[in-house]
Amino acid sequence: MRDLIRRTSLEPLLDDMFKGFFVRPFGFDTGADLVGGIKLDVKEGDKEYTIHAEIPGVKKEDISVQIDGGRVQISAEVKKESETKEGERVLRSERYYGQMSRSFQLAQDVDEAAATARYTDGVLELTLPKKEGSSTRRLTIE
Repeated sequence: MRDLIRRTSLEPLLDDMFKGFFVRPFGFDTGADLVGGIKLDVKEGDKEYTIHAEIPGVKKEDISVQIDGGRVQISAEVKKESETKEGERVLRSERYYGQMSRSFQLAQDVDEAAATARYTDGVLELTLPKKEGSSTRRLTIE
């Protein structure tokens, strides 16, 4: 019993310590964190939703927003190239390309025609007005 308690209490520590160790080397920026997800802040007002999506290093032409009722999908194509040169010899070249996306469901449908989007300093700001007359309907169970 004592060995079982010791073993289970160390498992989370070991899991955290070795998480990602065999996937990629330490200190090497593969862009996996950027490609892996978009961080969001979602705020709800009386008449609209305001979303701030963190998408650094992406051109606004490479960002797509789709709205279907109350479902919102944000996607972006990431292209990063960096090169370190010493004289004429390339010492290191890192390139990665990828697609990232995030979708979520809002409690109320969005008026797609009145929705607006701005992209400034790596942050996409969406203003999504709530659709008038749209409400949830409760079904009566017979």
